[in-house]
Amino acid sequence: MKLHSVNVSQPKDVAYEGKLVRTGIFKESVERRIWLRKLGLDGDGHGDPTVHGGIDKAVYAYPIEHYEHWRRELECGEFRFGQFGENFTVEGLLEEEVHIGDVFQIGEAQVEVTQPRVPCFKLGVKMGVSTFPRRFLSSQRSGFYLRVLAEGTVGAGDSIKRIKIDPARLSVKEIHHVYHFDRSNLRAIGRVLGVSALSGSWRESFEGFLNTCGSGSDASD
Repeated sequence: MKLHSVNVSQPKDVAYEGKLVRTGIFKESVERRIWLRKLGLDGDGHGDPTVHGGIDKAVYAYPIEHYEHWRRELECGEFRFGQFGENFTVEGLLEEEVHIGDVFQIGEAQVEVTQPRVPCFKLGVKMGVSTFPRRFLSSQRSGFYLRVLAEGTVGAGDSIKRIKIDPARLSVKEIHHVYHFDRSNLRAIGRVLGVSALSGSWRESFEGFLNTCGSGSDASD
């Protein structure tokens, strides 16, 4: 497993449907080593801190293996690192193999997986395709967010070592599926809520699903 690129950006205003939208999604690869702190990478920022960033979403990681899929899907040329707004472009950490609560050593830092990404319209702005967020979501190639357990420097080329596998072994892909496509599955929701590392916002969402389902909902796998 490997960190191919570290990508950061400061927020800027871009034109969208006749108005200016502030966004930090236009990430650029950083060649030097950079500090990863509890609230994210030095030099990185968010257009709307109320929904992006924070302790539970300090860093966004995206597998480089998906780049080729989207090149074919969109019939376009080469992508630059950070194409999908990710801070870490990683190799060997696919959504079906990474679990919520897994802990990784990357450079000097330690990070913990907290949730998949939910794409917003700004991803469509970045890709120049307004329908892209829906396609991204349905593909289940979501990438995932990381909580920083130990601060330190990181850099392109660092190896990534998994130092803890969460005992629930709930993969990023599984929880993504339940969240978007299986919200009445009480058994699956119960399993999700048993993962202590789950981000606070997703925990609130799943508690809401549980309350909405009630005792008469489908409890099948």
